[in-house]
Amino acid sequence: MNDTTIVPATVVAVLLADGWHRVVPGSFSVGVLSFGAEAGPGTPGFRFEQAETGSPYRPATLAGPLRSIIAVRQVSSATRCPGELARPAARHRTHSAPQAAA
Repeated sequence: MNDTTIVPATVVAVLLADGWHRVVPGSFSVGVLSFGAEAGPGTPGFRFEQAETGSPYRPATLAGPLRSIIAVRQVSSATRCPGELARPAARHRTHSAPQAAA
């Protein structure tokens, strides 16, 4: 089995048990999850700002154990514009008319 490397800066959505959650670009991080100093060593966890427009809690930050992530959606480059994530990729080819021989 090959290792799969996820670059946190390229994560644009996270699949949790309740569905997909869009991520504010650059806000996804992985680290130790703990609830205060008395919580002990902690477990591997994640944190991100949710980019949902319909949420009454703005901005919402989600955090939880890393094992609760089912999948992540990522872009191939962290330099893409946020608007590119919402629309499907479309490629258009222009066909030039055959040139008449002179």
